[in-house]
Amino acid sequence: MLFRALKKIKEDIKVIYENDPAANNIWEVIFCYPGFQALLSHRIAHKLKCWGVPFIPRYISYLTRIITGIEIHPSAQIGERLFIDHGEGVVIGETTIIGNDVLIYQQVTLGGTGKEHGKRHPTIGNNVIIGAGAKVLGNIKIGDNVRVGAGSVVVDNVPEHCTVVGVPGRVVQQKFINPDGVLMHNRIPDPVTCELNRLKYEILDMQSRVSELEEKHK
Repeated sequence: MLFRALKKIKEDIKVIYENDPAANNIWEVIFCYPGFQALLSHRIAHKLKCWGVPFIPRYISYLTRIITGIEIHPSAQIGERLFIDHGEGVVIGETTIIGNDVLIYQQVTLGGTGKEHGKRHPTIGNNVIIGAGAKVLGNIKIGDNVRVGAGSVVVDNVPEHCTVVGVPGRVVQQKFINPDGVLMHNRIPDPVTCELNRLKYEILDMQSRVSELEEKHK
């Protein structure tokens, strides 16, 4: 059990060091990255929670939020190699489930939508990137390899291999696979522009049909 825990922590350090060009060495990751510190504290608190230890897991979560600015409920289930980049303002709710190889930027909320009980927070698939300031709310599922644009508010399920942006979140790119694992905002289609273009072509089609009918009745 101890070996598995140490292996998981080692992978948490490695994923940050290999993916953040600002990380000069592993000691910087350990001592200067609040995302790693919050994740390490969570892994301890979560294990204590699973063992039925009262109060202490929540207190660890509370202290971690004060120190790092990141709030992770000890009951949240987090997979391997999560990278919380920058981290300030990140909130991960009690019944959240996060898969492997997920990247979360600052000010992200994985939260609920009210005072409902039971499973009320999102389930995040593998290899997902959630941009800065995005809100993923409610008992919804985000599929594998999804990219959530910065500032988006997602309240519905998102299928695999998609990019979702906007308020509320809309799928603007399907079957999107980026081997570099980077959320490229400059390549994300604007949902408003996409909708306007769709309406434009519908109007042109209607005008064409009206012209055909007018020709027939001359």
